[in-house]
Amino acid sequence: MQKIKKLVYIFIFTLLLLALIIAFISPITKYLVEKYDEQYTGRQITMNWAYVNPFSGYMYFSGLKIYEPKSDSLFLSANSLSADLVLYKLFSKTYEISECTLDKPLGILIQNKKVLNFDDLITRFSSKDSSAKTSEPLHLNILRMKINEGEFHYNEQITPIKYFLKNVTIESEGFRWNSDTILTHFSFNSGIGKGDLKGDFTINTKNLDYNFVAIAHQFDLNIIQQYLKEMTNYGTFSAKLDADIKAKGNFKDEENITISGMLGINEFHFGKNTKEDYASFDKLVLAITELSPKNRKYLFDSVALTRPYFKYERYDYLDNMETMFGKAGSNISATSTDSSQFNLVVEIARYVKVLARNFFESSYKVNRLAIYDGNLKFNDYSQSEKFSVSLNPISAFADSIDKNNKRVNATLKSGILPFGDAEIHLSINPKDSSDFDMNYRFDKLSAAMFNPFTTAYTSFPLDRGTIEMNGKWMVRDGNIQSNNHLVIIDPRVAKRLKNKELKWLPMPLILYFVRENGNVIDYEIPITGNLKDPNFHFKDAVFDLLENVFIKPVTIPYRVKVKSIEAKIEKSLTLKWPIRSSLLQNSQKRFIKKMARFLVENPEATITISPELFASKEKESILFFEAKKKYFRMISSNNERINEKDSIKIDRMSNKDTLFTKFINEKTQGKLIFSKQGKCAIIVDSNVIDSKYNRLNKEREEVFLAFFKDEKVDKQVKISDSESTIPYNGFSFYKITYKGVFPESLLEAYKEMNDLNEMSPREQFKKVRRKVWKLL
Repeated sequence: MQKIKKLVYIFIFTLLLLALIIAFISPITKYLVEKYDEQYTGRQITMNWAYVNPFSGYMYFSGLKIYEPKSDSLFLSANSLSADLVLYKLFSKTYEISECTLDKPLGILIQNKKVLNFDDLITRFSSKDSSAKTSEPLHLNILRMKINEGEFHYNEQITPIKYFLKNVTIESEGFRWNSDTILTHFSFNSGIGKGDLKGDFTINTKNLDYNFVAIAHQFDLNIIQQYLKEMTNYGTFSAKLDADIKAKGNFKDEENITISGMLGINEFHFGKNTKEDYASFDKLVLAITELSPKNRKYLFDSVALTRPYFKYERYDYLDNMETMFGKAGSNISATSTDSSQFNLVVEIARYVKVLARNFFESSYKVNRLAIYDGNLKFNDYSQSEKFSVSLNPISAFADSIDKNNKRVNATLKSGILPFGDAEIHLSINPKDSSDFDMNYRFDKLSAAMFNPFTTAYTSFPLDRGTIEMNGKWMVRDGNIQSNNHLVIIDPRVAKRLKNKELKWLPMPLILYFVRENGNVIDYEIPITGNLKDPNFHFKDAVFDLLENVFIKPVTIPYRVKVKSIEAKIEKSLTLKWPIRSSLLQNSQKRFIKKMARFLVENPEATITISPELFASKEKESILFFEAKKKYFRMISSNNERINEKDSIKIDRMSNKDTLFTKFINEKTQGKLIFSKQGKCAIIVDSNVIDSKYNRLNKEREEVFLAFFKDEKVDKQVKISDSESTIPYNGFSFYKITYKGVFPESLLEAYKEMNDLNEMSPREQFKKVRRKVWKLL
């Protein structure tokens, strides 16, 4: 019994001793860590409490916090850090942690140029003597490493960049001292914006081979905008990433990467601000079969771009791209050449360049290339009035783009706004880009679309004309054999505009010589030579010009008759208004009086007037006038009242007048407005423009109806609601529709015109003319 009691006492004593050891070793551990933290790590470390079991090897630190060196700024914190040390392996000189878990950590990574806020730790724990060799490597195993629901912030101080990831979960089977491979599973959410990304990553720490699988769902890429600020003067960016890709490669060789899977960019927007895009698209999808630059393989199942949009604008100084990126992209060049700073956009662009460097020398294939419902827009504000045109909707398709094929065929089709269509068919040798065939055509372009240029260089706008162009190109080894056919049907100039800034050319005289008998400019323009130095052959144009000089005089009666009948029909169907004016020409007044007498003689007849108004151009003209009027009042001694003489001076003042330009620049200084129209819109209230425009239309209606009121037939005239549009002839007009009885003179004119259209000078283009008359 004494021996049993003694054993019991020893057992109880041992248990108490163990309990005391466990009870006191935990606070002792906490004390020692917090006392010697800066001595060994250079950083202050605190925790709420610690638990250490020296018998099982289990350790648990609660409320762990690690600070920046000699600072109260936080570097890393966590709800807890736990680890299981396998004690028995210490006897075999192996240090093994069977499980290590970091719960809800918050980490902050700070970068200043190339210096990171953990460089001191790397320096402190790196070997002091790199030449020292150990006879036996350290036997260290860390298994089953896990990070739960972490949040990690990245702050780059120079650019600056602020970004973070949340809900970060990382699980790894860990590493063993005698194994080179580490497998990690990861997932996280974008901290700024929405979206998630998850996948697996494997690396060989010895040769730096890697494999990864990544799946992204609507992952927000707005971090790009922060890097773009370094190379842009203004602008916004947003996009989302979808991906399901697999890749393998080696970190030592940039080209040693093989990728397969799907990569998609969605809701891409880049532009002046969140409301005005310069470039955008709904979706870009790359279905990658195999992308391997090192193996010279670029194999895609499909490449599809949905609803791309791009807007290019020219101003008096620079364009919208240069105002953003600097003249000739100077901001981009400065950022790219600054080796002291890291820029994610530059690095992505550089790496894409590396991946695509050998594309044309490699085996490449795209089973399907498609662009759907695109819109390419061009605005030119550098002239006295705005010029705008867009390819919309634009679509392009190409099947089997394969280097092994003899030819690759592609088709592009597009509408042209405000008027026209375009179609291009291309057949190219995939092994040689200087070997191709191309057929193209442009149809139903309104010549009046180009009035901003014809007015600027000749002083004459056009109010009629349909442009068509088509051609066939055959290019072999860069040598061109092509025929290009230009047709302008029924071109006609309007009244000359007088303004100091406008150049002058005798357009009526020029048209007399270049037009043929059927009132058509019809030229063949072959192009030969090579792609770097093409030769344009104008022999056909010269011979047509000489032919017109000698033959046209003989056909003057025919052309005069055609012109007279055209004018009679047009005046019976439309009434054209000068820009920003309600004044009628004498010939127009005579016609309206004649129309009023027709209604008097035919009480059962009625006419409907449909105002087709070029609202954008009318308002632009009013805007310039009102802005110049403000400037005129500033420089005028009598700024109280603007008389008719002053109005003429203001009207003839150039929109590009140097002092006027200086005036509006001073008024809009500091604003992101680059076009003269935009600047004028800042200093002139939009309500003033709308009021002037509405008053103008009211005056036109009153002037028109006055002739019918005089004859007391105004009840037979109905004016429908106006429609804001872009008229085919380039001017606001009244469209006249007859009901009941048609004027005999109009019917007779129609009959004569049909007869004339059947004659050889006009027969070839009668179908196009019918389409044009419908537009008018």
